[in-house]
Amino acid sequence: MWQLYQFPLCPFSRKVRLLLGEKGVGYELVRESPWVQRDEFLDMNPAGQTPVMADSAAGTVLIDSSTICEYFEETIDKASMLPGTAANRAEIRRLVTWFDERMYAEVVAPLMHERMLKRIVHRMTPDAKALREAMKAANSHLDYVDYLLDHRRWIGGPVLSLADLTAAAHLSVADYLGGIDWRGHDRTKEWYAALKSRPSFRPLLSERMEIVSPPDHYDKVDF
Repeated sequence: MWQLYQFPLCPFSRKVRLLLGEKGVGYELVRESPWVQRDEFLDMNPAGQTPVMADSAAGTVLIDSSTICEYFEETIDKASMLPGTAANRAEIRRLVTWFDERMYAEVVAPLMHERMLKRIVHRMTPDAKALREAMKAANSHLDYVDYLLDHRRWIGGPVLSLADLTAAAHLSVADYLGGIDWRGHDRTKEWYAALKSRPSFRPLLSERMEIVSPPDHYDKVDF
């Protein structure tokens, strides 16, 4: 059976979990704190980053969220998350890169550093200026999602795709860490509520990170 090495607030692991949930792939969660740099984990992934998926019986190890998602997209026909023409798939991949790189760097990574890693690893208080900058950047990203959804039913086009799962994974972590102000973003809020109500999303919303608690609205579909 597949094992997924991850921790509750890893947005890249969340992306993989959403895709596996939509495709109905079974797996076992294995808690991995990459900042510990455990030797056994580094043997699987020298980069020391989550997620990693491993099937010990088959001797298969998959590293990097995009690689993992592409693997299951190629091997599981159910619920394609890269649908449509080559041009459609290119647009989905562009948006996946946008959220995995730009939104993560500008919003999610700073929030994780200030509100999670500083508390759990360094026992330090957050930097208020860094938090303000991350929340300001989050608002700009929500503006972009609003724009996309004004022109499409889903972020990547007419149907649910990996672009939606990726955006929702990053937004869910930012929301958990109190970095999202939903006011003035009704279109994105409606889209996100629809994703939160999906069976693939519910397990993520029930999990908690030690020491760090989410806002009251975090796991509510009607928020």
